[in-house]
Amino acid sequence: MKTWNHNMQIIPAIDLIDGKCVRLTEGDYSQKTIYSENPVEVAKKFETAGVKRLHLVDLDGAKAGKVMNGKVLEAIANQTKLSIDFGGGIKTKEAVQQIFNSGAAFVSIGSIAVKNQALFLEWVAEFGAAKILLGADVRNEKIAVAGWFETTNIDVLDFIQTYYKEGIRQIFCTDISKDGKLQGIATELYQKILQHFPDLYLIASGGVSSLADVQDAKNIGCSGIIIGKALYENKIQIETIL
Repeated sequence: MKTWNHNMQIIPAIDLIDGKCVRLTEGDYSQKTIYSENPVEVAKKFETAGVKRLHLVDLDGAKAGKVMNGKVLEAIANQTKLSIDFGGGIKTKEAVQQIFNSGAAFVSIGSIAVKNQALFLEWVAEFGAAKILLGADVRNEKIAVAGWFETTNIDVLDFIQTYYKEGIRQIFCTDISKDGKLQGIATELYQKILQHFPDLYLIASGGVSSLADVQDAKNIGCSGIIIGKALYENKIQIETIL
């Protein structure tokens, strides 16, 4: 079973477009809400509330296929002590190195792990499995890639197994159908994953709408939960959860 200290981590998400803090619904760029012009201030508020970790997503990067909001990462890393995972548009070893140089504790990787296994495993070998957060974006239990524009035929459990045996233990899993809708988390999916991989450091993502969702994630054994829209829409107060 898990060797991790099982206080479930609360991980706020900051999604970036044009250097601003936004949220999308179901990954749709046309359904965008801007919550703040200043993501660094947002990150500082989270830190003041007691948050230790941050999920930073470069949506411009995910679309462009290259890191676009590296400066925001650098600013947040310089002005807070948050442990940041950064993802979106990471396609090269140089980009991974740049992200670590800019102050991220982890890189979150999704599409490359699906589309170029050899390259991804090179990164795992070079930077270490402990510094990589594997993203499993799921639609009907199949992996989706490229900012969720493409759904593959790869089953989520097979996908996790491939990298589990390579030492990857930290995974965040988003059920796309729930993302940004505030309708609850994918409890059954997470239960299924944890039944197969009981010592996985599984981070729930997508659909968090209430304290009950956070409690559900903890009850089924998730090690962390990423919360976005529910915080920005004041459905959940970060201080209350912590």
